[in-house]
Amino acid sequence: MARKRVAILISGRGSNMTALIEAAADPEFPAEIALVLSNRADAGGLVRAAEAGIATAVIDHKAYGSRAEFDAAMDARLRAENIDLVCLAGFMRLLTDGFVEGWRDRMINIHPSLLPLFPGLHTHERALEAGMRLHGCTVHFVRAQMDSGPIIGQAAVPIALDDTPDTLSKRVLTAEHQLYPLALALVASGLATVEDERLKLHEDLPADLGGMLIGPTFES
Repeated sequence: MARKRVAILISGRGSNMTALIEAAADPEFPAEIALVLSNRADAGGLVRAAEAGIATAVIDHKAYGSRAEFDAAMDARLRAENIDLVCLAGFMRLLTDGFVEGWRDRMINIHPSLLPLFPGLHTHERALEAGMRLHGCTVHFVRAQMDSGPIIGQAAVPIALDDTPDTLSKRVLTAEHQLYPLALALVASGLATVEDERLKLHEDLPADLGGMLIGPTFES
């Protein structure tokens, strides 16, 4: 089966992008990173992608009069590159309903909390303020409502009594780098699909791709 062509959308340094690029360097990985697209020309991840020999593009949201026009420009570029799947990796723009629907069940996102807990920003601070003992990250199919959609996988990390938002963030980010490539592999291989707005894992799922709840660890 041909590898799926993936575009990664970033706005910053793209650490999750790097994890996906490294995973896709294996020719047995079911997806290839065909494009890294950013809304910011100064996004650090663009340099990393170029160094890996991956095509990059910048579509500046400030050059468009509306979100719909910006999203239409992104959509045109993605389709021109024959993209099959889109991965959001720190892409700091709200997407229009039309764009989301155009890529329905073909666009995934990683969020730094155990959804549906703590959608939106400042998730680590909010988890600490709530007195949570577990935190983590979630990969999900994208829907029009922010940080919603069928959950593909989650990774849980413990919260230490002396944690700060920074220390907790580092631990969660390590888990993100493990989880996102696993989730993308499932989707790209067709083993993870959506049925009635819930994740469906197919029967021939390999054992090494089945553990989509990564257990807690204090290791960083």
